[in-house]
Amino acid sequence: MQSDGGLERKFCRFGDALTVKDGVEIEGYASFFGAADQGGDVVVRGAYAGSLQALAVQGRQVKMLWQHDASALIGVWDEVREDERGLYVKGRLLESVARGREAVALIAAGALDGLSIGYRTKKAVSGENGTRHLQELELWEVSLVTFPMLPSARVGAKGDVLASDMHGFRALAEVLRGVSKELNF
Repeated sequence: MQSDGGLERKFCRFGDALTVKDGVEIEGYASFFGAADQGGDVVVRGAYAGSLQALAVQGRQVKMLWQHDASALIGVWDEVREDERGLYVKGRLLESVARGREAVALIAAGALDGLSIGYRTKKAVSGENGTRHLQELELWEVSLVTFPMLPSARVGAKGDVLASDMHGFRALAEVLRGVSKELNF
């Protein structure tokens, strides 16, 4: 966990496989409920609900950033929602943005494999063994990152099945290589 002026960041791994549609669409889980991360924090079901509702009322979105850098927007999260498992995200890496193209290339090469949430804690309680149960969070952003904090959260995780088929990943890499050739990067 990192903290910067009250904004906390949690890192999640999205693993060996990535679901990409239309060349740049990604989806998966940025957070799982009930899972302790490496910092001892456990997100409780419903922790994001108020924040997501407030963003919707205000007509704003959770930002997609590169490595938590507020000056490095790399795409758009088209869908951010809680479900029974955790915080599901679906969005598009923007190929017209240099870092977005870099992210596509790094994902295709298997070098980039993490998601991280940036948030402020509004309500938390101490649990057993030094854990902190995060009950209400103000979600600001979900970043693609190098070092994840919650290894179980993955892009490519759909429903109850994790997409971990290496054949599918290799096919995805070929698609992304084709997109990168078309874009001349």
